[in-house]
Amino acid sequence: MKSNLNTSKTLNNKINLLDLNPKNLYFFLNSLGEKNFSSKQIMNWIYKHNCNDVNKMLNISIKTRKKLNEKSYIFASEFIEEKISSDGTIKWITSIDNQKIETVYIPEKKRSTLCVSSQIGCALKCRFCATGQQGFNRNLKVSEIIAQIWQANKILKQKNINNHISNIVFMGMGEPLLNLNNVVSAIKIILDQYGFSLSKRRITLSTSGIAPALKKMKNMIDVSLAISLHAPNDSIRDIIMPINKKYNIQSILSSTLKYLKYSKANYGGVTIEYVMLNGINDSNKNAHELSLLLNNIPSKINLIPWNPFLGSSFLSSNLNRINIFANILRSKGFTTIIRKNRGQDINAACGQLTGNIINRFQRL
Repeated sequence: MKSNLNTSKTLNNKINLLDLNPKNLYFFLNSLGEKNFSSKQIMNWIYKHNCNDVNKMLNISIKTRKKLNEKSYIFASEFIEEKISSDGTIKWITSIDNQKIETVYIPEKKRSTLCVSSQIGCALKCRFCATGQQGFNRNLKVSEIIAQIWQANKILKQKNINNHISNIVFMGMGEPLLNLNNVVSAIKIILDQYGFSLSKRRITLSTSGIAPALKKMKNMIDVSLAISLHAPNDSIRDIIMPINKKYNIQSILSSTLKYLKYSKANYGGVTIEYVMLNGINDSNKNAHELSLLLNNIPSKINLIPWNPFLGSSFLSSNLNRINIFANILRSKGFTTIIRKNRGQDINAACGQLTGNIINRFQRL
């Protein structure tokens, strides 16, 4: 096996341990002359106990701690701002390179979901998405992705919120498949029993359909997949999602089928995300088109009422139209869910994430 340590960004020639997935942490410790079990101990401290100080890792020898202090550090970008919705959704903002990324915690009765970002901004320019309108800045490092989960766990413990994070979705700012290597490394930490220890079925990666990366991903990681389709044909999708001109619907669905063939996480099929835009993609004809398009794709469909943002001319389909659309799909045998709007009053709902300034975070 080869190490990817040389790709890890360093500070004063020190490596941030949050940048290292389990295999790379093993290689790093091996380079220090440490035994194999040290990586498990260190991951346990960092991810199970929210420890960011190796000197507090008391079951690790003083000699090893000294080496770690000389060659590494542990840094998780902090949340600097917080907003709480009337429905219990929490939005946190992190400042990175004077840019803002957003992380959203969505509590429910039987589970709680953390929506994480993978990029600062987004290059895809989907017309119905606020993130896409702000442009692209850069990919997030592994540590910057992981920090969102690490800090969320820490804050929830401080708030004595017992509804711990049970699901993680890569549905925040950015297109995950355009930051594939870092996202996969972060997922490996999330999956690891000494990391955040989540099941592959509880991690969802949402993509607009970067077909080559999706083909590559099937050999790298197995998680639940969500496809941001949002149109029943290329004519509509070309208009609302410019990336479709490069990777059209058929190329996306073909790559999706190949991923599903090897995936054990997508039992029951892929999730198809479909934002409901009044007069754009919500007619009865569009519903029938969508059912034909997905006829051979094992899938369930999430219909998403569009969430408004400043400067957009779109309108959301009304609830009656959404229900009619859903019932057509159900009559064709598709499991179809109408997604609840969560966090809309704090601009934390789907398509609203921009990193806008909100109320200053109050430390507990």
